[in-house]
Amino acid sequence: MFYYQENYKLTLFGQNTSKHLANSTSKETAINVSECLWDEDYESFKAIRSSKGMWTISPIGRFGNLMGQYATLFALARLNRKQAYIFPGMADNLSPLFKLTLPTLNKDIKDKIPWKNYHLSDWMDEKYKNILGDHIRFSGYPCSWTFYHHIRKEILREFSFHEFITEEVNSCLRNITSPLQNITYVGIHVRRGDYVHVMPKVWKGVIADRNYLEQAMFYFRNKYKDVVFIVMSNGLDWCRKNIDASKGDIYFLGDGNESKPQRDFAILAHCNHTIMTIGTFGFWAAYLAGGEVIYLTNFTLPGSPFLRVFKYEAAYLPEWVGIAADLSPLLNKNP
Repeated sequence: MFYYQENYKLTLFGQNTSKHLANSTSKETAINVSECLWDEDYESFKAIRSSKGMWTISPIGRFGNLMGQYATLFALARLNRKQAYIFPGMADNLSPLFKLTLPTLNKDIKDKIPWKNYHLSDWMDEKYKNILGDHIRFSGYPCSWTFYHHIRKEILREFSFHEFITEEVNSCLRNITSPLQNITYVGIHVRRGDYVHVMPKVWKGVIADRNYLEQAMFYFRNKYKDVVFIVMSNGLDWCRKNIDASKGDIYFLGDGNESKPQRDFAILAHCNHTIMTIGTFGFWAAYLAGGEVIYLTNFTLPGSPFLRVFKYEAAYLPEWVGIAADLSPLLNKNP
């Protein structure tokens, strides 16, 4: 069994959405405004920049939640032709990786603005197309592609990674698989941590088990010739015990540091394809990486309270492939 111990630490942590090793290209850091306007004319862009007031969103949750909040704020502000700003806490977490374009609110004035609080559901609603107010502060955990996928190119631009980070991640991947050539990298994100207890006890659901991961890896092994799997998790001990690495194509690169997840995220997002389990961290790694995505689906009982705030069809892109979870551990328990 091969475990890659992290002798090849990254100085920082991120990636550029150019992502794949063979296709990695550097980009100019200067942004040409006209190139940013994928489906909006320049006059409309000027109207947003000169609009009265400002919109923002309260940063809550961890890394994946913050990415979802940023993307949703970006999309809704654009839809309603308002200028969006982000809080310093969000900038501190995201800007070390990404070349964000939304300006950051000054910490000395953010609490002096007469905000109108506006709570968002987890997915897009028709009423969000016409939100009234010049000083809107969104709240909630918006986590659905339905908010922003129609401007996917712009979202990927917002989450493009600094070039030097891309170079470090690509160098790491090349080193662990050398001298192999033409490798297909499949990132595996195994979400455990608090979900181990929260899912069965609170949400009446399960998390990914060994069988799910074996099925997902079997799919990629059958489809691609030289495939390697890069495993990231906040439960690496469980992964090492439950993922069969005897074929020599599995690399455990994650450090499981939940307080500094950027390194793990960057490596996952550099992979060609993704196996995710549950959670927004895995979603965003898959969304940025592109390629094929396999995810765990139907992981709650039909009467789960989780389904009041979560829709499978709003959480995962239609072209992604879901493998149903094994719910027997829940069904076999005494009431």
